[in-house]
Amino acid sequence: MKGLFLDANEEMAAVFRRVLRADDPPVAVNLQHDVAAADIPRLLAGHDTVLDDHTALPTDIVRQCTGLRHVIFLGTGARSYMNPEELAALGVAVHTIRGYGDTAVAEHTIALMWAAARGLAAMDREIRAGGWPRTEGMQLTGKTLGLLGFGGIAREVARIALGGGMRVLAYNRTQRTAEGVTFVDAETLLAESDVVSLHLLLTDETRGFLSRARLARLRPGAIVVNTARGALIDEAALVEALRTGRIGHAALDVFHEEPVPPGHPLTALANVTLSAHSAFRTPEASETLLRRALDIARDLTG
Repeated sequence: MKGLFLDANEEMAAVFRRVLRADDPPVAVNLQHDVAAADIPRLLAGHDTVLDDHTALPTDIVRQCTGLRHVIFLGTGARSYMNPEELAALGVAVHTIRGYGDTAVAEHTIALMWAAARGLAAMDREIRAGGWPRTEGMQLTGKTLGLLGFGGIAREVARIALGGGMRVLAYNRTQRTAEGVTFVDAETLLAESDVVSLHLLLTDETRGFLSRARLARLRPGAIVVNTARGALIDEAALVEALRTGRIGHAALDVFHEEPVPPGHPLTALANVTLSAHSAFRTPEASETLLRRALDIARDLTG
């Protein structure tokens, strides 16, 4: 096995070196955070395994990487960057890593929810500009949090929210149970929640799940939090609902296009709190992620 970490920045490269063991299979590190598609075949020449953090791997590009056999995607959302079924047809297996950042993402979700409820980002901006806004926020104790999707991250969010005195509803496409959590259908959850947080995997079935019609079912003034995938929400419908005040606030870590382009409508709305797809970025999560990636690489050589 000969591997390449395709798109490391200095921070991730340092973590990689920290978790690397002497008996791990050889994996070179390419310090190039933004990799152009045209450069991928050249960079992967002679490598059968690639660690991919965020680089798109289009099928027609991978077809040119004749020696590639394994993609170890650093996270769960590989489908946002490649087509696993098409790559499998080329003889390239895609491996994902679950659970490495459940606590980190859950804590970020809770942070976004609280920031949205109290308008912290808007107050910060106005104070820096010389103002002194003293707006009334939402008290979350006793309010209802609805979780769309209930995997490891949502389970952690529920634990923290329950400890904070919130009522927690959840919708999941397969049957789940959790202490203190009431499982309901999606329509009931939307109608009864003061805060809705998305935790669904992105698939063909869930793309656009929070559609214009479903957004219209939310309580007036509700908060929407998304730390999962941007494409789960109809972004244009969300912007419209925020502009009219039908939705009180959106707190978003993920977007249809990343990085968010200058002048995007979401950046001009005061009732939006933004973070840069960083919910999973903690030292603890990054170390777990890269160690598990190396363990997968190790298993591939066994």
